[in-house]
Amino acid sequence: MLRPSLRWLPVVLWMGFIFSMSTSLGASENTARFIGPFLHWLLPYAAPDTIAHLHFLIRKAGHLTEYAILALLLRQAIGGRGARPFVLALVIAAAYAATDEFHQSFVPGRTASAWDVLIDTAGALAALALAAGWRKSRGEPA
Repeated sequence: MLRPSLRWLPVVLWMGFIFSMSTSLGASENTARFIGPFLHWLLPYAAPDTIAHLHFLIRKAGHLTEYAILALLLRQAIGGRGARPFVLALVIAAAYAATDEFHQSFVPGRTASAWDVLIDTAGALAALALAAGWRKSRGEPA
């Protein structure tokens, strides 16, 4: 069993990554610099509107993924059995999503979005539900 400080280290590091992506580093203009050329390479005949729409979807999938990973790391760090660790992980992930969007409201070129908080929370919820189902299928307590 890891010491509590070590159990929480991945959570803190991942939260730091999410925070860094909330700066201008994660702004749409910056991610378009590498996602756009990749999409043009992958779909050379796609219209610019299609590329822009795919870029948008990839960014939102990034939100889902970031918070799915955060929720699973939180669940692992919290430990314990039953529904409580899952609920606590979801609440912390949702709260971090809200504070992350609040942070973005102060970053030039970024905006805060309640929709992004919902997307982030949905990613956390989906990951936790899948983890609970997986544990249950293996006969482990959730």
